[in-house]
Amino acid sequence: MPESVANEAVPGPLARRVFFEQAAAPPDPEPPLPLTPRRVLGPVELAGKATAVVGIRRAGKTTFLHQLRAEKVGAGAPPQSLPMLSLEDERLSGLDAVQLGALVDEYADRRTAAGDAAAPAWFLDEIQVVAGWERLVRRLLDGGARVFVSGSSAALLSREVATALRGRAWQALIHPFGFDEALRHGGVEVPRGPGSVVWSRGERARIEAAFGAWLEAGGFPEVQGLDPATRRRLLADYVDVAMLRDVIERHGVSNVVGLRWLSRHLLANAGSLFSVERFHRAMRSQGIAVARDTVHQHLAHLEDCFLVRTVWMESRSERQRMVNPRKAYPVDAGLIGVFDRSGRANIGHALETAVLVELERRRCEATYVRTPQGHEVDFLARGDDGSVELIQVCADASDEATADRELRALDGAGRMFPSATKRLLTAARRGLPARAPADVIAQPAYEWMLAFPD
Repeated sequence: MPESVANEAVPGPLARRVFFEQAAAPPDPEPPLPLTPRRVLGPVELAGKATAVVGIRRAGKTTFLHQLRAEKVGAGAPPQSLPMLSLEDERLSGLDAVQLGALVDEYADRRTAAGDAAAPAWFLDEIQVVAGWERLVRRLLDGGARVFVSGSSAALLSREVATALRGRAWQALIHPFGFDEALRHGGVEVPRGPGSVVWSRGERARIEAAFGAWLEAGGFPEVQGLDPATRRRLLADYVDVAMLRDVIERHGVSNVVGLRWLSRHLLANAGSLFSVERFHRAMRSQGIAVARDTVHQHLAHLEDCFLVRTVWMESRSERQRMVNPRKAYPVDAGLIGVFDRSGRANIGHALETAVLVELERRRCEATYVRTPQGHEVDFLARGDDGSVELIQVCADASDEATADRELRALDGAGRMFPSATKRLLTAARRGLPARAPADVIAQPAYEWMLAFPD
């Protein structure tokens, strides 16, 4: 082999030093920020599969890897068997899979020489910066190692990981803090939903106040406790970075103006029906030249980086599903106030967004329902366990006319899905309807969120 080719597989001395310093470093016993436990439904790891931690930027994926590693050390695993690498470290810049693999092999050889032959569990953060990383991960799995990877959400989408690893990946989705996680992050003991404990009037008042604050601020870890102006600037920066790094750079988007129009529209109009054709016509009427297919592509990119979530209409007909508009939501309720300039109260939109994201945390598939009478129910949620729920979200259903409208829609949808549980969620206890049918569970949304599955 020519010398120039052979040297390509040899990492430089700086990269070697940084690699082994990071791999041998124990978990920080006193991290600079509290490592709030995250709620991930179901197992985080499966034998023979790499765990891919995915989600929107700044939701806490790297912190989650640190938590997993610290838990294993706390359970008795030696830190040297749990090497963790931050591959976005500029001193490791330029490493490819062959070079990184050579360092991984040397690390294993050193442990074997020290009398420790057990296969390690590798924690590889920002793995997407390493060209050919999927081949290395497959080789580690074949050698009996456990592997946990994370990175920018666009580079580690579940379907891309599944393709790259040929069915040997297991997804752990990390969204911004749910309500229970936000309470825990703020040092508040998380009460369980009614049924396990009876809340006092004072405790309920504190929970409702915290719930309203969380709906407004959102769940991104870094914005917790910030003043509104600073929070809005930080959230706007998150959106800009996600679009630049995960959409514009990655997909080579040239029509940046059209992309920004689309993202701002979707983030400001949570829960609204969205039609690509209608939006395309609106943009052209404003003199923005963009192809209809480009709008479709931009929407797909915004979903791919987890910035936007869309919900299809429930239908057995694929054609009917495709021709009807979708409902679009931001990944976090706190983003709504940053982009909505209407001056309207956003509590209804924020509540509906929060419910959808909670359904995703619970690994539910969500669609919306339109009845033959033209009524609409916000979500039909199907769980992994086969459960089916019809969920109507209304910030305040205390008004009789409002309650009748919401319950009428649930009744109509219930006739379409007779086995589904029917649920009406409000922002506060005082927003509940005066009367509800016996087959409808009417409750504040925070009760439902705090009664999460174990």
